[in-house]
Amino acid sequence: MKFIFFWVILNLMRALAYDPDSMDSVTPPYLVYLKSDYLPCTGVLIHPLWVITSSSCNLPNLKVVLGVTNPSSVSEENVQVVGYEKVINHPHFVITSIENNLMLIKLNKHVEVNDYVKLVSLPKEPVTEDTMCTVSTWAYNMYNVFKDPDSLQNVNISVISKTQCEDVYKRYHVTKHMLCLGIVPGRRLPCREVTAAPAVCNGTLQGILAFVDGCTLRADAGIYTRIFNYVPWIENTIQNN
Repeated sequence: MKFIFFWVILNLMRALAYDPDSMDSVTPPYLVYLKSDYLPCTGVLIHPLWVITSSSCNLPNLKVVLGVTNPSSVSEENVQVVGYEKVINHPHFVITSIENNLMLIKLNKHVEVNDYVKLVSLPKEPVTEDTMCTVSTWAYNMYNVFKDPDSLQNVNISVISKTQCEDVYKRYHVTKHMLCLGIVPGRRLPCREVTAAPAVCNGTLQGILAFVDGCTLRADAGIYTRIFNYVPWIENTIQNN
């Protein structure tokens, strides 16, 4: 019995733990930490007044934090904390589906764009299979799983085909509005990481994580919202609000 308990604890630690030195821990300047009274999310700065994330991140009392590497630190410099004026979900998003899983957050003031806080470009053309992209989000140190995450990590993974993705996620229909990245078959040990990680390919935002069975930062295959298909909605929403 003691052996079984030790085995469970050991594997739980492996599942939750990250070595902050194992990957590049420099925060991409477009990355936004969305703190809430429930769970945090990842967002992306696409305009001095607008952040994009997933609709599942419509959480109570959001705080928009920019330029942060370690959200659990209270003394980090170059951090901007901004309030928001409104959140706008994609009109076709429904909570029972991962399709159209996008939300825009209008900030209550312009952020200061500097070396630590910058915009990311929206795509002018779709990303192609085998393109290498950087996916970034925060993970939790195994000793602090009940606090804010403390390990910003980036992983370089490539776009995979619709067929490969559906081989991993047999109960999901991967639509034209979705994009898959990762290593097939994926689905390794689970982990605790901040949801809605962005995929930036050649300096352009191409995806926001909608679903993963496993761990994004260990390159498990995930389904992302294909940003290219939503650029008209994004631009029209910003223009009309």
